[in-house]
Amino acid sequence: MLQIDLWKRVVIWGLVALGIFYALPNAFYSRVEMHNDAVKTIEKQGSTPELEAQAALWPSFLPSGLVNLGLDLRGGAHLLAEVKVADVYAARLEALWPDVRDALRPERDTVGTVRLQPSNPMELRVKISNPEGMARAMEVARGLAQPVVSLTGAGSSDLVVTGAGDEMTITLSEAEQQATDERTVRQSLEIIRRRIDAVGTREPTIQRQGSDRILIQVPGIGSTAELKAIIGTTAQLTFQPVVGRGSDASASAGVGNEVLPAADQEGVYYTLEQAPVVTGEELTDAQPTFDQNGRPAVNFRFNPAGARKFGDYTANNIGSPFAIVLDGEVISAPVIQSHIPGGSGIITGNFTVEESTNLAVLLRAGALPAALNFLEERTIGPELGQDSIDAGKIASIVAGGAVLLFMLLTYGLFGVFANIALVINIAMLFGVLSMIGATLTLPGIAGIVLTVGMAVDANVLIFERIREELRTARGPARAIELGYEKAQSAIVDANLTTIITAIILFVMGSGPVRGFAITLGLGIVTSVFTAIFVTRIMIAMWFHRTRPKTIEV
Repeated sequence: MLQIDLWKRVVIWGLVALGIFYALPNAFYSRVEMHNDAVKTIEKQGSTPELEAQAALWPSFLPSGLVNLGLDLRGGAHLLAEVKVADVYAARLEALWPDVRDALRPERDTVGTVRLQPSNPMELRVKISNPEGMARAMEVARGLAQPVVSLTGAGSSDLVVTGAGDEMTITLSEAEQQATDERTVRQSLEIIRRRIDAVGTREPTIQRQGSDRILIQVPGIGSTAELKAIIGTTAQLTFQPVVGRGSDASASAGVGNEVLPAADQEGVYYTLEQAPVVTGEELTDAQPTFDQNGRPAVNFRFNPAGARKFGDYTANNIGSPFAIVLDGEVISAPVIQSHIPGGSGIITGNFTVEESTNLAVLLRAGALPAALNFLEERTIGPELGQDSIDAGKIASIVAGGAVLLFMLLTYGLFGVFANIALVINIAMLFGVLSMIGATLTLPGIAGIVLTVGMAVDANVLIFERIREELRTARGPARAIELGYEKAQSAIVDANLTTIITAIILFVMGSGPVRGFAITLGLGIVTSVFTAIFVTRIMIAMWFHRTRPKTIEV
């Protein structure tokens, strides 16, 4: 009667000990957080005595995983950004001009000379000197078109080519614009996530809203300006041929050229060819370094396609200046001294160490395909988060105290066992949350409070079943055993439906809803485990030690 195999006892107490072990760092939250931050900084920037002292605040042999606090508890920055998808159309058509020019060059006898005409960003206008060759020019231009890569635009062409008189106009098709919009927002979403992850922030919320907007919430960042400094730069890197240099920002650049300012020389402007030789999209790596004079710089490396283009251009243009352009500013314009094979090089400028590190992070994460327009900016202070934490603590204490008192008064000694299991249940819940690196939000606290109230439901079912068995004049041991056996199916069925609901909330919901679903679902699992197994093993240990003739439940 009430026999539990030794291996089952070892597994049950082992799981309890494991949960408490992983929950332990949360009891020393500030100390462990300082330890974790120091370890991350040492890994990235090297060790200092101050960092070593912070890292020593928590023993390395103990777990250091914490239940991360969400934006509503810890404070942080909130941004709602709009992706300027129209910028991608202009860049796409601008990059198309060299291909159109090269494709029409063998057809000069038919179409005559080819000239790029000023146009709006949504179209590319090309003028030919022989209007009779317009049909052939349009045929060649249409040969550059590619199929639209999307489910909705399958079978469509990405370019629309029209002609009138001596001018040919090329625009992106409607299907290609829709596919470009989708790709641009998805790419922006992923690059923003990579940039924020690269600086070590914890559990950011980065999700799409509507067709062209992205919601960004990052706990622990002191201001929106700091967050915008991480993600707001498009980091569009291009390598463009230099046409000239001067001091007049309004100087005529000529068709196919542009005038851009120098980043570190006020009043200096460069005239560059608009079509880049190589872009940052062809970069595979970027790392902060120092140049031969000991000044901060950035090493870069291209993929094979970019390396080939970079190598060919440097081989054919030795002695010519070559501009490195970042987000519309010339950060360096060195003269090509020799052929640069291998696809690697160095970007120099008046960088600080921090600036070179941030630039490397931005380039490594990838360029944003379009600029962002920040529609909404909010900074949530830590005071509001602390108020929420305090309110959550009070709610948890009140709920927990009420449940403990109810179980003690209603079930006596058996209520004490249930109360011990409840404490173990909460510890195990925090242990699991720490292991998976979950984020605790205000709705998550609500899920924990609800778990506290629901945790004793299974014990109530078991204890009431034991009472019924005792009324049939069964012995105490048999009544306890039957109480657990007959209540088990009802407990599993009742909690299974709630777990299914929590899974649906997690899959279909986002943000606060998912936080509530995580704590609710995990809380149900741990409460069922403690109710069925932990209380049973405690009651069995008590029963074998005291051997009571009668029991009161």
